[in-house]
Amino acid sequence: MALSRWLEQARAMPGAPGLRAIDVDASRWRDVAQDVAASGGRLLALWGGRTGDTDRRVAMLVLLPDGALVVTLVLDRALERVPGIEDVFPSATRMQRALHDLTGIRTTDPDTRPWLRHSAWPADVFPLVTRELPTPPPRPIDDYAFVRVEGDGVHEIPVGPVHAGIIEPGHFRFSIVGEKVLRLEQRLGYVHKGIERRFTELPILAGHRLAARVSGDSAVAFSWAYCQALEGMAGVHIPPRAAWLRALALELERCANHLGDLGALGNDAGFAFGLSQFMRLKEGWLRATERALGQRYLLDFVVPGGTTADLPADSAAMLSQAARTLDPEVRKLREIYEEHAGVRDRFLATGTVAPELAARLGLIGLAGRASAQAFDLRVDLPCEPYASLEVTKCVHAAGDVLARVTVRFDELLASLRLIETILRGLPPGDHAAVVHAPADGSSGIGLVEGWRGPVAVALEAGPDGGIRRCHPHDPSWNNWPVLEHAVIGNIVPDFPLINKSFNLSYSGQDL
Repeated sequence: MALSRWLEQARAMPGAPGLRAIDVDASRWRDVAQDVAASGGRLLALWGGRTGDTDRRVAMLVLLPDGALVVTLVLDRALERVPGIEDVFPSATRMQRALHDLTGIRTTDPDTRPWLRHSAWPADVFPLVTRELPTPPPRPIDDYAFVRVEGDGVHEIPVGPVHAGIIEPGHFRFSIVGEKVLRLEQRLGYVHKGIERRFTELPILAGHRLAARVSGDSAVAFSWAYCQALEGMAGVHIPPRAAWLRALALELERCANHLGDLGALGNDAGFAFGLSQFMRLKEGWLRATERALGQRYLLDFVVPGGTTADLPADSAAMLSQAARTLDPEVRKLREIYEEHAGVRDRFLATGTVAPELAARLGLIGLAGRASAQAFDLRVDLPCEPYASLEVTKCVHAAGDVLARVTVRFDELLASLRLIETILRGLPPGDHAAVVHAPADGSSGIGLVEGWRGPVAVALEAGPDGGIRRCHPHDPSWNNWPVLEHAVIGNIVPDFPLINKSFNLSYSGQDL
């Protein structure tokens, strides 16, 4: 009942379906957060910025059982710190630390360590506030205050930030007894790219290209979320065929990533055969995607108003055949994974996140569904054409590596069926509509269920067709902290396997 009082005051907001917005003052900021949590809602994103020369704002986007709510706090000049909500939503801590690094806005969160701000970043520079960014001189590496665990037989193992493989940098500090992990603490942000600042330098009709590159494995999800926000602000309804083509691209992206992950998980379990087979299937899938839509990774397929290209009938037939060919191969490999005693032993009861802990920590997306957190935007907050499609919500309760593998198999097979449904039902008509720059000061939020989880883009238009503020949010922000809990009690050699079972984005969080 408590949440209803806020929803009664809320207004509709452009962008994602079921999206509402409300403005509050500092005295009600935590009240809203607590009522959302009590109702079963969860925090997705938190960001801030300026709306002019003086006004500062902080916003949080929360997912509700029947929609989404944007809560905005306009900071009073006398308010030194925003009330922290890290005790309500544990995932808020890193977002609040990043908020200060980018805008100078501090919360009451007792953890004041920098998150994105590394040693080469001057302490008095806030990229979203400071007009002229200086070129900093070289500085010594800072001594980050990792939490120390002490006791008989306790040792520390630092891993990274530079790794042997071709992955982005991240530092993992393990506290162990023998081979058992007592604690893991991460430090990310080493490749902060200034994306949110760069958005403010682009025309709003061109920002989708940068959005697609926030996290390259989720190009369709991010560009669609950006365009969804923009189109809502501009009052444009895209043609039905364009919406269906976007859904097709999103499911193609989901399948490609699941194929790659299933192969990598087999490899981390010492089963190289799985890696070779799934990489073969992924390469074939990417080649089919390129033949049909012109790109392997679909970085620039989704554009304001629709898509860059249509899908000819012969390409549709080719994709349908590719899906039908892939399905039995995936099923056969699933049988091999399930029957291989060594693989199953490595997956079972490894890296477990129990449903109760998953709910408390706000685990979302694929990893969340493997821990009984049954939320999928395609079902729970669907945009077209998903509102017209029968999407299977794949949920498991065990919360271990095996559960996350099982969800991947289930979603992969479900997406193959969905692709065939989309191809059969593809409506006629145009694949794009004209979109003009929205009015200065208008804002909207796009929400799309990417393969990793819900992707959000908050967009505010500036003068002369520019962007005043754009905040892209990857679900990795919410799930990276949960990984620290998933490894507790496991042995150190199982960390690569557990980490891969989440497969979180460094790029999506190092904005």
